[in-house]
Amino acid sequence: MNGGDHLKQRSENGSSFPAFRTSPLREKVLGEVHARPFRPLAGPRTVLHYAFLTNAEQAAEDHAWLIEFCISRGGHGPAAGARHHRLSFGGGTLSWEQHAEFTTYTWDGAAGPETLFGAIPASHPFGAAFRAPGDLLVAVRLEVREDTEGPDWREGFDATSLTVSDVEDRAAMVATDFRQDGDGLTRFLVFNRALSDVRLGAVVQRLLELETYRTLAMLGLFEATDLQPEIRRFEIELAELTGRIRETSGLGANQELLGRLSEMAAALEAGATASAFRFGASRAYDGIVKARLTALKEEAAPGDLSMASFLTRRLTPAMRTCQAIEDRQAMLSRKLARATTLLRTRVNVELEDQNRRLLQSMNRRAQLQLRLQHTVEGLSVAAVSYYVVGLISYLAKAAKQSGLPLPDANVTTGLAVPVVVLLIWWFVRGIHKKHGDH
Repeated sequence: MNGGDHLKQRSENGSSFPAFRTSPLREKVLGEVHARPFRPLAGPRTVLHYAFLTNAEQAAEDHAWLIEFCISRGGHGPAAGARHHRLSFGGGTLSWEQHAEFTTYTWDGAAGPETLFGAIPASHPFGAAFRAPGDLLVAVRLEVREDTEGPDWREGFDATSLTVSDVEDRAAMVATDFRQDGDGLTRFLVFNRALSDVRLGAVVQRLLELETYRTLAMLGLFEATDLQPEIRRFEIELAELTGRIRETSGLGANQELLGRLSEMAAALEAGATASAFRFGASRAYDGIVKARLTALKEEAAPGDLSMASFLTRRLTPAMRTCQAIEDRQAMLSRKLARATTLLRTRVNVELEDQNRRLLQSMNRRAQLQLRLQHTVEGLSVAAVSYYVVGLISYLAKAAKQSGLPLPDANVTTGLAVPVVVLLIWWFVRGIHKKHGDH
């Protein structure tokens, strides 16, 4: 059978189903679906979650450090190229994940049911031995409790920004104020009413992702805020230069304006290129936040504000600000391109006019040179004829004195003049015609 490398009659285990050559990406694609499974959780539980901004070099160093950390605890570290790993730590589980621009560490351990947001368990891994891979961006403390709401659980939150939501069809309740506590941690409280351990783990993971991605999405706002003064300066300068285009004339002045427009366009494109990643990432993170809120099936508790309402009130204006800055950058770029094209056209027209005048001047000069050449040619015929006739006169006189039977030397010279002039003129005309044809 042909194509043995692609299709076999039987697989190695004896199955009659044909075995195909497998793409090297198939295992990665299938594995990605199960890369970050929901971890079952049961209350009472304390979850600590940290996200650090990391570049490629920091991510590689953190990967190497985690391998050493796992080996020192008798385990094994993440495989080469792995972007997630879990290990048992302090009676709980430490989860590590690497993303495009950040790295997360999440630890969950048992918590006492009697006190909400009490002392952080001493068994957590984020002590002196922990090595932060980059700058801290997200810090979350999440408490999981059973449906035993005490009268004072609201005291652990800021009442002015407290959100209380029923999730998963009211099978659980989530409370948070999205503020930092005394330890710099954002508090989440989850009361489990009827969720299984797997569904509770899914809710906890989505809440952690919600806080992580909403924080990352807000980074675009500060990028936009930093760009606003520069973009405003470009807009004012472009208006000024556009006005000068109408008033300016002359090749030198227009070339100076063209240079300034080119410099402005280069600076604008540099800023737009530098901010394109951040704005694009913010849009993607905002989309993830909305997807997580939808997955939670959130409803505001009676008399309270929902997480979606609170976050939308701040995230939506931030995303619109980013979009507005991008639109202004694009509009400025188009206006600069049109102004540059207009000015470059004017400069080209002036250069063409200058070249036309230069060619006309060269043409007049060439015509003058041709007339001068014709005059010189006429004088040269007379001069050459004069010398040739002189030579003939000397020859005639010498021949007469030597006794040759020749007419008078003066007569001979006079007769030679028209002949010599005609011959010289004919000779010069032949040379001129030859060069003219060439």
